Amino acid sequence: MRAKIVAGNWKMNKNLAETEALLAELSAKLPNTDAEIMVAPTYVNLASAVRTLESSKIEVIAQNMHYAENGAFTGEISADMLLDIGIDTVIIGHSERRAYFAENDEILSKKVISALGKGMRVMFCFGEELEDRKSGNHFKLVESQLKNVLFNLEPSAWSNIILAYEPVWAIGTGETASPEQAQEMHAFIRKTISEAFDSTIATNVTILYGGSVKPGNAVEIFSKPDVDGGLIGGAALIADDFVAIVKAI
Repeated sequence: MRAKIVAGNWKMNKNLAETEALLAELSAKLPNTDAEIMVAPTYVNLASAVRTLESSKIEVIAQNMHYAENGAFTGEISADMLLDIGIDTVIIGHSERRAYFAENDEILSKKVISALGKGMRVMFCFGEELEDRKSGNHFKLVESQLKNVLFNLEPSAWSNIILAYEPVWAIGTGETASPEQAQEMHAFIRKTISEAFDSTIATNVTILYGGSVKPGNAVEIFSKPDVDGGLIGGAALIADDFVAIVKAI
């Protein structure tokens, strides 16, 4: 049975004191759940977060990593550096990395291969922009993003892959993605993976929804059969909102 996951991507938010306070509040309020709960603080607070959550079921994950093991890559972090402080899951391909830092399929493929080669789990993000959705190109675009980065992997690698579908057009644009649209795309993703590999991999891979999940819509979104949880942005920065979303799973 595939894992249910609620992951909070904190992006470039929360200083050290704020991070420790939010983690303490989350730990105190977190309900009993069989789902995996993850948080991704900013890089400078990862080690502290790992220590703070040492006795908690909340897992600390990274927002990004470089594909090289070491070298002249100013400002970058390697897989070994993450593993050394107790981080073994990393987000790769987030829409903001693609949009603001020009991360293309070639770069993302290198990152995925590097992380998997170090035994890490990869939360791979992908999704279409508004113009792709309006032009009816959204299925083709998503298929291309998956194919170009993940479809050259060995089947065994999929046990360390988590997928996170981000309809970029529904994040902070005023446009709204319905639970039915989320289910439609998640079902398409499973079908595409099944055709490229097999139905077992497609059935077992966890697919998260990353389109502005909030306490008010989480129950309906998570009730869809192919939606296995969420990659949460803004709501992950407010303990009560994140806990409400965890309860929804």
